[in-house]
Amino acid sequence: MLINPSGDCCNRLQRVEAWRHELHIFRDDSPVWQGPIIQPEWRAGEVEIFAADILAWLDRRVPHDSIAFGDSDLTDIASWLIEDGFAPDDPGHDVHVVGPSRVTGGRAYTRNIGQTGDHLRDLAETGLDYTAVGSTIILLPEDHMGTVGRLTDADFPDGLVVGQDGSNLVTRWIIAGDEESGVIGEDGGADAYYGLLERYVEQTSITSNASAIAAARAKRRTSTPAPLFIDTEEVTLSPDAAVDVAKLVPGWCLDITTTATCRTVTQRMKIVGVKALETGDGESVQVQLAATGAEVR
Repeated sequence: MLINPSGDCCNRLQRVEAWRHELHIFRDDSPVWQGPIIQPEWRAGEVEIFAADILAWLDRRVPHDSIAFGDSDLTDIASWLIEDGFAPDDPGHDVHVVGPSRVTGGRAYTRNIGQTGDHLRDLAETGLDYTAVGSTIILLPEDHMGTVGRLTDADFPDGLVVGQDGSNLVTRWIIAGDEESGVIGEDGGADAYYGLLERYVEQTSITSNASAIAAARAKRRTSTPAPLFIDTEEVTLSPDAAVDVAKLVPGWCLDITTTATCRTVTQRMKIVGVKALETGDGESVQVQLAATGAEVR
């Protein structure tokens, strides 16, 4: 956020401290974003504030207890990680579970080992989605298909880019746990269309072969076939687009129809990024979309 201070603003802005204060953003008098200030910068005539959402706190927390999960849904494991991470010093948070991930598996965490945010991202790579809206952390299944609107070529007046992410195409996944445990699981193989593309990943929190297999299956589900994406990073949505900007939340979907490029797309796609920019000339909104876990099965 870039601020051009006037009046008494400088006296207030000079007291801003990283991690001590939060940035809150409102749209039409309704809160839409908040999180800790990470880096304030003061210059002649302007102050720039860099902030992150509430999940940034979990990148500065570690597990405070040791725990082992058996055949548990990933949303239950994620809920524990979040609650444990915030337990010693809670900035104020809620957890909302949209629905179970329907991916189960054993995980173990050791007190003081690893960052909580990293543990949460590991879960998100194997069948779970999560996002932050204000002070609420939302957990939802990877194949969640809730839609918040529909967009067509008319809603992208400056055009768009339809791409296929070949760098994330994998037909066989091998997931290993801790080296001493000998835990390992795999899913997939040579694809009749793509051939054989293999990836090996270690996730030391995984405690059983069955859990490793479930994790490999979840990763293959989102990496075969090569996922489509729509990039509008440099493209502003039309102000007449039939969507509520406040509802453009990563993890939810938009129904997309585009025939403007040589690759026709008519499908429900997941919101993976949103950028809103307010200037003296008005507001611009960009949205990034990718195939959902259900689409790439």
